[in-house]
Amino acid sequence: MSGIYLHIPFCKQACHYCNFHFSTSKKNKDVVIESMIKELEAKSNDNSDIIETIYFGGGTPSILSISEINKFIKIIYKNFKISENIEITLEANPEDLSLDKVKELSLSSVNRLSIGIQSFNDTELKMMNRSHNSNQSKNCIENASRYFDNLSIDLIYGMPNSNLKSWEKNLQMLECWEINHISAYALTVESNTALKKFIEKEIIVPLDEEEVYDQYNFMFEKLSLSNYINYELSSFAKEGYFSKNNSSYWLGKKYIGIGPSAHSFDGKIRSWNISNNSQYVKHIENNRLFYQNEHLSKIDQYNEHVMTGLRTIWGVSLDQLEKKFGKKYSNHLLSKSKKFIDLNMLEISDNIVFSTKKGKFLSDGIASELFIINR
Repeated sequence: MSGIYLHIPFCKQACHYCNFHFSTSKKNKDVVIESMIKELEAKSNDNSDIIETIYFGGGTPSILSISEINKFIKIIYKNFKISENIEITLEANPEDLSLDKVKELSLSSVNRLSIGIQSFNDTELKMMNRSHNSNQSKNCIENASRYFDNLSIDLIYGMPNSNLKSWEKNLQMLECWEINHISAYALTVESNTALKKFIEKEIIVPLDEEEVYDQYNFMFEKLSLSNYINYELSSFAKEGYFSKNNSSYWLGKKYIGIGPSAHSFDGKIRSWNISNNSQYVKHIENNRLFYQNEHLSKIDQYNEHVMTGLRTIWGVSLDQLEKKFGKKYSNHLLSKSKKFIDLNMLEISDNIVFSTKKGKFLSDGIASELFIINR
């Protein structure tokens, strides 16, 4: 099984925390779409896997018209083998999802919406430079929940000047609707972002790491009481609503990335496209190489396997590790894990290494200490 990720590299404005590739100018949107379709058709020639997920990410995919969305889906159905139970997700910003657009989307093949709410607090939205306000968020969810059962929203915790009380108010808003999936991310300070510059100039003071951890724990407890399962560090879902797309990344499945800056992975080779819209178009039109790639060594594959597994409820199976990489790799993980088992950050059950509730928030850091380092 494989997935297809479509990177739509356009946004109305730049969020202060975002370092993804996008352009705020849509003047070459049509030619970028045509180039993406050419890339899709070319990559279908080398792919015989069944496509299990299609994911419109970005950028802001909801700026696409319904006809543009349908055009992509039609091309994929024409050129790839498609699962009968395919999940097709569209990321959307609240201001793009009018009632009419939601109705149109519900009549398309899109069967899952992922809405970038980020916060229901207008002060926080302004600080992030989001292009919507809290009222638009509420109206958008109200509209979307009438037509989509498989609905996800994004939230960000650990915001500057936030505390448990303000974070609780954000989470309380979820009680107004039946939302079956929540992606919640700690605010991170990425290079080449306005947020980083504001922090460097002391215009904004980041939240203390311990306070961020407290907000994660509060969210974990509150959502658990509402029957959400924290199936991956940043992903909470009701039973039956785990994102197939998200899960495929953490389970190491193959995926095909289409569009400027999109990444692809076939199990052993990772590739990434040019992060420049005009250069991407030019290379596609002139049949020139538009991506770079790297072959992952056995050690690289082991390290990624451990890192992704510890973020999830599925953990890292020592039996599978031995079968895939060899006995010395499973022995290495077992040996290095003992320190974190003693600290109650990892546990072993049925020969599977899991992050505990205490360890999950720190799972990336723990995983790095379990890596095998190339020498």
